Amino acid sequence: MHFDIIKEIEDIETIAVGGNIRDIMRLRKQYGAGRWRKLKGNASIRLQNGKVRKAELHWYEAHGFGRVKMKIKQFLD
Repeated sequence: MHFDIIKEIEDIETIAVGGNIRDIMRLRKQYGAGRWRKLKGNASIRLQNGKVRKAELHWYEAHGFGRVKMKIKQFLD
């Protein structure tokens, strides 16, 4: 699902770090070595159909790579 983040992501929390991430091998193979973290947060997003909704987002992040594999976990409104 494609979406655009309208406002800054709030309430960011770390879910897992390094070897505790289930997909760590795939991340390292696809993007390279780094201190990978899985994070979650809430943001207002615009969906492809133009609707604006509040959603919980999950993504991976490492220094030098930024946010990758961002996905919507659930809608909050």
